[in-house]
Amino acid sequence: MSRTNLLDREVAAAMSALSAAAKRGVGDPALAELVVIRASQLNHCAFCVDMHLTIAREHGVREKQLDLLSVWEEAGDVYDERERAALALTEAVTVLTDGFVPDEVYAAAARHFPDARLAHLIALITAINSWNRVMVARRIPPGGYS
Repeated sequence: MSRTNLLDREVAAAMSALSAAAKRGVGDPALAELVVIRASQLNHCAFCVDMHLTIAREHGVREKQLDLLSVWEEAGDVYDERERAALALTEAVTVLTDGFVPDEVYAAAARHFPDARLAHLIALITAINSWNRVMVARRIPPGGYS
């Protein structure tokens, strides 16, 4: 199945535009990739994890960061405070089954990201969660990214 058949072209274009605008607005391509990979791990989207690992490497994300992303909270100084704040926000927005995004998680992210960047970060998390759901629902296996 080709990726172009996953969604109506207009919907796919809108989702792609949102993803691209959000990534640009975050202003840090490496951090953006860590965020989308972590959300994709939480959502069990093998296609998106595979694709974004490739992109992360292209943006110079360190292998140690990629290796330890699923256990970032226990990874010591592998991630700086800003990355940790973004990853905590990613998890809180992605896994809403426990309720709202905790105030302390939001406040930590707000300390590291000015309002516009924070809005883009939240949009990026929202966009990748949508892509994850499409890819998982359509049962798209990894390896189709080029």
